[in-house]
Amino acid sequence: MASCTFCRIIKGEIPCMKLFESDKTLAFLDIGPLSKGHALVIPKYHGQKLADIPDEHLTEVLPTLKKLVAATGATDYNILQNNGAIAHQQVDHVHFHMIPKPNKTEGLGINWPATTGDMDKLKTLCEQIKSKM
Repeated sequence: MASCTFCRIIKGEIPCMKLFESDKTLAFLDIGPLSKGHALVIPKYHGQKLADIPDEHLTEVLPTLKKLVAATGATDYNILQNNGAIAHQQVDHVHFHMIPKPNKTEGLGINWPATTGDMDKLKTLCEQIKSKM
């Protein structure tokens, strides 16, 4: 996609601090890092949301993330992938963040508004989702 920032990075039109590249995957340092070693892993196939990417273009993503964790020496870290604007996606190209969490102040901060689930409703939902898998 011509206007996509990550597609332009893949084409070499915008420079990046490349950490890894293959025919299907690119990993590079985030230019607005939350912590030292914050990196992005992107499939080279353009798709806005995870469901838009064919499985064969995702096969290297998790192994690349694991290699980044090892290479940075991160012992605590977040792997983050957002889908859609209200889910905090800012670049409309699937991307995965590997964000080291070296202490309580650096890295990703999360407010997790957990609720107490209704077990009967959860069982019904489980069956509904399972039937579509």
